[in-house]
Amino acid sequence: MAIPSSFVTPEVSNEHEIVIKKSRFIGHVVPIKSVEDAEAALERIRTVHKTATHNCYAYRVGLGVPVERFSDDGEPSGTAGKPILEVLRRKPIDNALVVVTRYFGGTLLGASGLVRAYTDATVEVLDHTPMLTCQRMVLVTIRCDYAQYGKFEYELNARDMKMLNKEFTDAVSFQVWLEESTVDKFLEEVSNWSNGQAECVTSEAEYVGIRPDGGFVTGVWSPAE
Repeated sequence: MAIPSSFVTPEVSNEHEIVIKKSRFIGHVVPIKSVEDAEAALERIRTVHKTATHNCYAYRVGLGVPVERFSDDGEPSGTAGKPILEVLRRKPIDNALVVVTRYFGGTLLGASGLVRAYTDATVEVLDHTPMLTCQRMVLVTIRCDYAQYGKFEYELNARDMKMLNKEFTDAVSFQVWLEESTVDKFLEEVSNWSNGQAECVTSEAEYVGIRPDGGFVTGVWSPAE
């Protein structure tokens, strides 16, 4: 299966707690890039919460056909790890570990109550965590004359494209991130805007995370990972 052109992943690690019938359910989410990342993060959380009644988890890592693992960690079979994984699948969120730590409060919840509790704890921590929409993108560096800079500024603003790392020396240079599929068309437009005079250098395509505010985060994933 081909790797996808985009995916959603947590930007940062986070935790969020809910209380159900005096039991504490602490949801933890960790961005991961490998099974080794997931297992190391899981061990850290287990160490911090070694007195907890349960540390149930699920994770998905890899693109296309991800590795998926989960555990009920002593809860009745199918009441914890699988519900956590189903939330990750449904959203869908990739390259993420979710651990739900339970401190038992003295009241049994029953199988259906446990499924709801672990589902709700997972949804809550994910909803309280900033997410990145990751796309395969190319960084284009453009160098143009000062006389052409105003044209570029106008055209890029009209397309809601951010000009990054501007430098003003004997000429103007700046960078823009582009979705991989749009690069060829964009280079044609650059040539038209500058009458073929602007210089362009393109990077290799990579996955770049896009924040809701339009900011960019690099290093979110490599096909080799």
